[in-house]
Amino acid sequence: MLVTKKAPDFTATAVLADGSIVEDFNLYENLGEKGAVLFFYPLDFTFVCPSEIIAFSHRAKEFRERGINVIGCSIDSQFSHFAWRETPVEKGGIGRVDMPLVADLNKQIARDYDVLLNESVALRGSFLIDADGTVRHAVINDLPLGRNIDEMIRMVDAMLFTNEHGEVCPAGWNKGDEGMKADTAGVAEYLAKHEKDL
Repeated sequence: MLVTKKAPDFTATAVLADGSIVEDFNLYENLGEKGAVLFFYPLDFTFVCPSEIIAFSHRAKEFRERGINVIGCSIDSQFSHFAWRETPVEKGGIGRVDMPLVADLNKQIARDYDVLLNESVALRGSFLIDADGTVRHAVINDLPLGRNIDEMIRMVDAMLFTNEHGEVCPAGWNKGDEGMKADTAGVAEYLAKHEKDL
């Protein structure tokens, strides 16, 4: 369980958003100003994975506007990542997605994040990492269950809100909602005003 702990750092080969391949992509050097979302997916050229990666890519600018970089990772090679990016969506590819894809050929990154399934492929793990490297949110889906990118954006907004205001985010909180003071009086006040909305 990594939440509240430092994200395991790694340096690995990756295909960047501009299509270039680098051998020394380091997680901590690629956190955004306010953190990163690191997500694992099972394999290139599969079925659920492209829908998730394209969805993350379509929202990558929204994450960056919040100071958050998005980083994908699977056990495939950089050459597989590159080929998949160069294959048009209508031919089974993902197109030139707007994020780096990390190659975890030896599966050590997936092991470190405890998402490696049967020493084979990574489960659909998503980790929200704060600017100081602390894992603040994690969710792991089984292979057939695709992610909700809007929920990850909501969690980013919640993390940024708590970091800025020192308040906590109650059930169903969305950007623009009021927070709750983390004490008995604050909880009582919030519930008195919002119990029917919960």
